[in-house]
Amino acid sequence: MPMARNASFSRFLRWLNRDFFGIAREMRWSYLPPLMVYFAAGISGFTGIVGSFYVKEELGLSAAFLASLGFWAGLPWALKMPLGHLVDLFWSKKSLFVYLGAALMAASLVIMIGLTGYAARMAAVLPVHIWYIISVLLSPIGFVLQDVVADAMTVEAVPAFDDAGNSIPEKELKRMHVTVQTLGRVAIIGGVALVAGLGGWMASVVSYSAMYSAALVIPVISVTGVIYGGYFLRSRRRSLLKEGFSEDQVREMVGKQDSRLRPNWKILGGSGIFVVMTLIIGLSGFSLSAEIIFFASLGIIGYLMFQLLMDLDPEKKREILGIAIIIFVFRAMPTMGAGAGWWQIDVLGFDEAFFGTLRQVSSILAIIGMFALRGWMARRPIPYLVVFLSIYGTVMSLPFLGMYYGLHEWTMTHFGFGAGPSPSSTPWPTPLWDRWP
Repeated sequence: MPMARNASFSRFLRWLNRDFFGIAREMRWSYLPPLMVYFAAGISGFTGIVGSFYVKEELGLSAAFLASLGFWAGLPWALKMPLGHLVDLFWSKKSLFVYLGAALMAASLVIMIGLTGYAARMAAVLPVHIWYIISVLLSPIGFVLQDVVADAMTVEAVPAFDDAGNSIPEKELKRMHVTVQTLGRVAIIGGVALVAGLGGWMASVVSYSAMYSAALVIPVISVTGVIYGGYFLRSRRRSLLKEGFSEDQVREMVGKQDSRLRPNWKILGGSGIFVVMTLIIGLSGFSLSAEIIFFASLGIIGYLMFQLLMDLDPEKKREILGIAIIIFVFRAMPTMGAGAGWWQIDVLGFDEAFFGTLRQVSSILAIIGMFALRGWMARRPIPYLVVFLSIYGTVMSLPFLGMYYGLHEWTMTHFGFGAGPSPSSTPWPTPLWDRWP
């Protein structure tokens, strides 16, 4: 038995060293610029809690309207493919996409500062709900622009040559790309975890306007990451030139994009038609505009994928198409929407601080899971992971569904934990040790 315990402990230490600490050892300074952009996307949730309470308390918009608004706010993400192509075409100027995205994000935050601190002045120009809609639509455009550039920067962050000018083996390159992608996800979720609890606590002690004012640091972080990325590449270029490499060699070693790349007018044209059609139908007030845009966008995306898959072998086509369909169905599953959050506020008695605590705990657990299961996920195919996550998400939603039907009151009555008969008489959550008989 002692030998078995020692062997298990040794396996645990190897797993901890490989999956937890290994990724930290693989960190490079060149990874930092895209990670800063991803981190900015993560901490953008700083105002998420205060935004939910503001909409519920001040605007009086229905959950159905917010769901419809969420559909329109999600459309910019459908343009990630053509935007990525534009970044490739204007590779040397890709930082401008980040600057534009930061400007749109800042404009969205400034509008919310005005709504939460100077509502009367804002209402004198446009109705308050119109200002809110503009803010909600500007923000995702900015995030999409920055996310596309961050994805491109992850490719640029992985050097194809070492400092001696030798090519890095393909297996090592693949491992480095996996590492930087994993770190990108950690940066996003880590940003969420960092500000979730803080955002919830601050929302209960400072004004909403002050919260949005503090959030203006978010676009600054992403812009700083791009500036640092440019500085790092210039420094590496100068260092390689001093070591005696030629201009052509340095250009290849730093991964400079081929300037002879030509526009793919099928991708750009199809996307342009999609944008024009969306604007015309969206502004027309047609009752089925969302449905028409959904099916039209699905058709255009299918056409764009067909163009991309034309030159691939049949087996690779089937693999990519199958994964795309699985991911589409997975991401198309409807969420519970704003109504679920309002129910938690009104019925369960959640406040801003507790919402922040919940989001912080869930983000920390997500980071631990990413590190702990990194090796397990790497050994599984994507369809397996998507099905597993679908089942897991369903199981995890059952307690929430149960609470809607009073599960928390039943457990309080029979087991001493859950909730009191009403938020006013026994606010939930009360510490378990204060309620246990």
